[in-house]
Amino acid sequence: MKTVKISLNSIDKVKAFVNAVSKYDADFDLVSGRYVIDAKSIMGIFSLDLSKSIDLNIHSESDCEEILSTLEPFIAE
Repeated sequence: MKTVKISLNSIDKVKAFVNAVSKYDADFDLVSGRYVIDAKSIMGIFSLDLSKSIDLNIHSESDCEEILSTLEPFIAE
């Protein structure tokens, strides 16, 4: 499992993010405080506080580097 911080501070970013992670068979969890939601659920993402960066847990061993390069625009510095 790999964890990165991401920023989803606009509706367009959320839609693009869900489209990007939906391409992969791996499981993705977004963790914000005590809430853990499926990163492929657009409704779940909108239930989070999107003004802060969110932890993304990537549950994949094989294509983690490819996933990270796809998600580069969303990774918070």
